[in-house]
Amino acid sequence: MFRPTVANPAQKRTLRPIYAQHQATSYGGFLDPAWGRSFDILPGTVMSRKTAEVFTPFTTGSSGTTVNSASVLPSANARPFGLAALFCAPTLGIDEVTATGTNLFTVWTGGIDAVFEVIAPAFDTAANWTGLNPTDGGRTLLTANSVGLLTPTGATNYNAVAELLDVESTDVILVRLNPFNFASSLTAVGNS
Repeated sequence: MFRPTVANPAQKRTLRPIYAQHQATSYGGFLDPAWGRSFDILPGTVMSRKTAEVFTPFTTGSSGTTVNSASVLPSANARPFGLAALFCAPTLGIDEVTATGTNLFTVWTGGIDAVFEVIAPAFDTAANWTGLNPTDGGRTLLTANSVGLLTPTGATNYNAVAELLDVESTDVILVRLNPFNFASSLTAVGNS
């Protein structure tokens, strides 16, 4: 159950599953205790998996290189895994992680059929979203910015976590999860 604080009673969940009943999975684990809580994790923040059940925010530096948010050093193994399902937001006064006393955390993962609505401020509202709606069947890949928010800026085949489906308004985008590494030398085989 989501319990906003008394000081912030109007806060809504910033990630809404649209097609998730059989298309997405809420993957349970723990928030990395080494993460310094230097910025807020909102539902919809891009997360990476450090080990089988330990998650940390996935961020990119200003040059577009992946950095490990715990130590801010380049990490060749850091890859986006999914989108945060919970708040760990000291700035907003909402912390669904430490309130349990267990550091339990959940990340949404899924295939190309998993569609989510992401509500501001859980995506990079400073990015230029105008004209990004794919109209020709192409893809607009999304990665994370320096604080783990979804952004089209610096997205590559290697660091993409989602694809933009629609910019519904200045406060709402529609994304579908992207678990594939398009830069991989492996290709999908059909009819097998």
